[in-house]
Amino acid sequence: MKKYFFILVLLCASFMTFAQENVNLKGIVTDDSGKAIEMANVIAINTETNLLESYCVTNHSGLYKVKLKSGSVYNIKVSFIGYEAKEFRYEATTEDGSHDVSMSEENSMLNEVDITYTMPVMVKGDTIVYDTDSFTVGTERKLKDVLVTLPGVEMNEDGQIEVEGKQVQKVMVEGKDFFDGDSKIAADNIPADAVSKVEVLRNYNEIGQMRGLTNDEDNIALNIRLKKGKDKFWFGEFTVGAGPDEKYLAHPKLFYYSPKFSLNLITDANNIGEVPFTRRDFMNFTGGFRGFNPGGGSSISVGGNSLGISTAQNNRAKDIETRFAALNFSYELKDNWDIGGFGIYSYTGTLMETQKITTYELEDNQSQVEKSISRNDQDVELGLFKFNSVYKPNANFQFDYDIFVKQSDDDEEEEVESTVNDELDRIYQLKQQEPITLQQSAKIYYTANDKNIFAFEGQHLYQNEDPFYNSIRDEFAFTTLFPVDNSVSLYNMNQEKRIITNKVDAKLDYYLVTGDKSNLQFTLGTTQNHQNYDTEIFQKLDDESDLEMAGDEFKNDVKFNVSDLFFGFHYKLKAGMFTFNPGLTIHQYETKSTQHGKKVKDDLTSVLPDIYINMQLKKSENLRFNYRITRTFTDVSKYAEAFVLNNYNSVYGGNPELESALKHNVSLNFFSFNMFNFTHMFANISYTKSIEGFKNNVIPMGINQINSTINSDLSDESLSANARYQRTFKNIKVSAKANVSWSENNNLVNSQPTKSESFNQNYTGSIGTNFKNAPNIEFGYKYSINKYERGATTSTYYTKRPFARLDMAFLKNFILTADYDFYSYTDKDKTIENEYSFLEADLTYRKPDSKWEFGIKGKNLLDTDSLDRNSENDFSFTSSTYFVQPRYFLFTVKYDI
Repeated sequence: MKKYFFILVLLCASFMTFAQENVNLKGIVTDDSGKAIEMANVIAINTETNLLESYCVTNHSGLYKVKLKSGSVYNIKVSFIGYEAKEFRYEATTEDGSHDVSMSEENSMLNEVDITYTMPVMVKGDTIVYDTDSFTVGTERKLKDVLVTLPGVEMNEDGQIEVEGKQVQKVMVEGKDFFDGDSKIAADNIPADAVSKVEVLRNYNEIGQMRGLTNDEDNIALNIRLKKGKDKFWFGEFTVGAGPDEKYLAHPKLFYYSPKFSLNLITDANNIGEVPFTRRDFMNFTGGFRGFNPGGGSSISVGGNSLGISTAQNNRAKDIETRFAALNFSYELKDNWDIGGFGIYSYTGTLMETQKITTYELEDNQSQVEKSISRNDQDVELGLFKFNSVYKPNANFQFDYDIFVKQSDDDEEEEVESTVNDELDRIYQLKQQEPITLQQSAKIYYTANDKNIFAFEGQHLYQNEDPFYNSIRDEFAFTTLFPVDNSVSLYNMNQEKRIITNKVDAKLDYYLVTGDKSNLQFTLGTTQNHQNYDTEIFQKLDDESDLEMAGDEFKNDVKFNVSDLFFGFHYKLKAGMFTFNPGLTIHQYETKSTQHGKKVKDDLTSVLPDIYINMQLKKSENLRFNYRITRTFTDVSKYAEAFVLNNYNSVYGGNPELESALKHNVSLNFFSFNMFNFTHMFANISYTKSIEGFKNNVIPMGINQINSTINSDLSDESLSANARYQRTFKNIKVSAKANVSWSENNNLVNSQPTKSESFNQNYTGSIGTNFKNAPNIEFGYKYSINKYERGATTSTYYTKRPFARLDMAFLKNFILTADYDFYSYTDKDKTIENEYSFLEADLTYRKPDSKWEFGIKGKNLLDTDSLDRNSENDFSFTSSTYFVQPRYFLFTVKYDI
């Protein structure tokens, strides 16, 4: 029972306020013809206090229901854009009542109710406007704390904002882009007390001419409206902190917004494990660049992260030190010309210590187990820069230009103690790289007339990668493969790589509008991808001289080209509640590779169909079906036949005869968001089958492997399903999530087919409160099952994770927040049984209207020393234990600018 002690304390800390007896008033809102009006706003104003006490939004049947205090008198006001506002007086008795409302159309789009009272929720077409003060309780510190109080808005595990089950693609503040291509920076840095309203822009398309022509149902953007006094002046905050063991924190932020100019400066330096920008964030940061021709069916890979630099343990490693600076700006040069951009710099130094148990699948259904301890010292510097220009001289023409640069300086040193069959091997690994990526994009949109619209897009990608790998160990696993000097005291193996990519994409879309509810789309375009790939391996001898691995088996000098010429046709039709958008794209592919004086060329014509069907059940409820066939081309590294070192126990040799892979993709999505009772439901099921896939062929040598890639007709399949349910009952929020995935892969061991399966299940349920004048608490439970089956070997891991969150204000000036997570991690055979928990708390003191705030921050208060994870790849599965930072305290001071 000890492990649940803190949960009991949190439960005792929360209390329920005495509620006055309530009654319901309900009715139907219709227009003059008797047709129900969905999403009309209904508010109840107490005539004695003149305060808004209850509100709702009508459902698809026009039904409204507001909760009133018995014995009070109310003015009930009903409004909907385009209709004359209606008002009536109602005295609440001890019984429920009803009152229907009929509304008439009016010319004015601005109703009196919008001027006099602030609606908690307003629905304007595809835009939902939340008044944040109606949902927050005053203890919020960052934008993300505000967002999670809003119905249908969540933060995922990567820190990105999700709305209605879809990841937000763009965040704007006062209509200006805020670090385009990422929502985490906005969620973590915009002060909560600066936010007045959050506008959810559904079916978002920033190009006016393209709205309605394309399928934008999955496009979500947020626009943050600032409070009065924050929208034309400098504002921000400066936070510093210090604690025992030389712990420190410095976090200045400065913002400026005006109609023509905005500037945002965010900085951070700390060694407490709060990483504002991780390497995973860097790799996923798009800069606002979208995928090229997403409906065309082609996927041409250009590689990236060639060394496999670790992106795990972003905030719970053994020791983390970080420095971060980011600047974002936008400026209106003219009424028809806007420019903007950002620059980001991040440094993270991380010490990681990991214990692993890895099971390798060998031939003849045999397996071998490796136990290892690794210690990593990682230094990562990341830089991003973007400049964008939008020129729109009139409603019929728009020209966009973007340039986006990403560069990193990665350095990772790793010491590994590997034990197999009671034999210990010590390995040192060094990984270094300074890759740079430059992307440019030009887009032109031109509307000739109401029926003829043209869109041109051209992109250029330049990528230069220079990964260096070094391993030093007592025994080299591949002495029979490489001509090494065996007389050395240690095997010191080094590998240099250079991968240069130039990729050009261009396409012209022509839209012929054939009616109010239909259009034709014709697409003509090309992709030209060219890559150069050079590798060299050498052994450093005891006298510091280099022994180069001579011969075609150990040096790569590859030139690789993929050409794709394509023509596409799509037809979009709205018929009743259905939207149909079938199409097909004809591709003419050509691949060429040249290495060691040999040329390999392949030509292929491929017809790739796709279909999209949307069944709009209600305004905020739909069912969507997607089917497409995708042809995939891998990057140059898979074609290079000379050996390269992937790891201390893995060697890879490519295949110049590789062809493309073909996949079938089917998905079905259901979405429902009921503003009447704040119920949000989302479900998705996806199925993928590869019928001409890339297969990894492995030659096992114990835990060591020689890998290559071939094409095979052996099919791979995957099936995934996830669902979410969330509902708000006045001050109670209930949510449930489930994510289930299954995959079956067929690979080759010594050229013999072998099958592997994985089945992963993740379930989460929670209930939380949102009281204005009482402590708020959330309880939840997460349960996951990860099952891996490979030949005769099966491993199953279970994680049980109850959690609790406390958020309370007390003694007028104090705020306490606390997070508690308990983990029970086991495997099916009970050979692994670990229990651990994490507790974090933050206590702040602030006088009303004061610019100063003082606080105490505590991390890992239960002094947990490690956590557990499991993972898999094609021929092994691993259970890992990561060691984390010990308990610490930090004293903080914040000043609002």
